[in-house]
Amino acid sequence: MALYAVLAGVFFAQPYCHEKRLLTYYQSMPRKLLRRYMPDHKTIREHKYLQCFGKLLHNPDLWHLNRHSVARAFFVGLVCAFIPVPFQMVLAAGGAIMVNAHLPISVALVWLTNPVTMPPMFYGAYKLGVWVLHTPEKSFDFELSFEWLGNEMAVIWQPFLLGCLILGIVSGLLSYVGIRLLWRWSVVHKWRHRHLGKTH
Repeated sequence: MALYAVLAGVFFAQPYCHEKRLLTYYQSMPRKLLRRYMPDHKTIREHKYLQCFGKLLHNPDLWHLNRHSVARAFFVGLVCAFIPVPFQMVLAAGGAIMVNAHLPISVALVWLTNPVTMPPMFYGAYKLGVWVLHTPEKSFDFELSFEWLGNEMAVIWQPFLLGCLILGIVSGLLSYVGIRLLWRWSVVHKWRHRHLGKTH
């Protein structure tokens, strides 16, 4: 909170003309970095698993990059990444539509859980759930399939889902706050660098 207060003080302490310049940076500067790594808009709109949303995908708010939409996108994407079901992209897209988060980022983040990362991530979630519930640990061999969900979930569902819920919400909240602070810091730092450059 102290860091947030300092950044807020720097942001709001400028004269009006400086605020207008800062607002310009605020709207444009961090976008350049994000656009380098985002999925193509056409690819997202035409993805076969997302066609169920129809015209909802044409909402311009879902494609606009700003600190609010990006922060919400990180929250939605990371929460959905820890939901142990197939078609996480559909869940992420639905969440983005509900809260007006940036759709491509929300969808892209669910790929943090992929065939390589899923076993350690979900095993960690299960271990966390076992620790929180103080239950005996059982054998865990994760596989993202309906067959695994039907057979194994009945045995380990309580600690496993609790661990996924905790990790998803915590990582989502941390990323939400972190993105907002990082975006603001980036804008303030860029503005101060330019401002000092002009005074010398």
